[in-house]
Amino acid sequence: MGLVASINHLLNFVGPAFFLALGLATCAHLFRQNKAGAQSFIAQVAINFIVGSAVLLAGLWLFSRDGKMASYAALVGASALCQWVLSRGWR
Repeated sequence: MGLVASINHLLNFVGPAFFLALGLATCAHLFRQNKAGAQSFIAQVAINFIVGSAVLLAGLWLFSRDGKMASYAALVGASALCQWVLSRGWR
């Protein structure tokens, strides 16, 4: 596998984590109700992306293949929990 194909596979692997992180941070910014968030927009995207990528890597390690629906369900759950913590949702 060449360099271009390897980069393509890597981007397709972490793509769902990136776009979910971007969507969560955008929705949190749009629906914020006079709450002071703990992090800036870019920091929220970065933290959610790192958490999402780690969850996808754990799913790849656990199931020995990419693309399992359980991995994607864990990605959504972990990203939502992370955004809830970043937005200080318990207050």
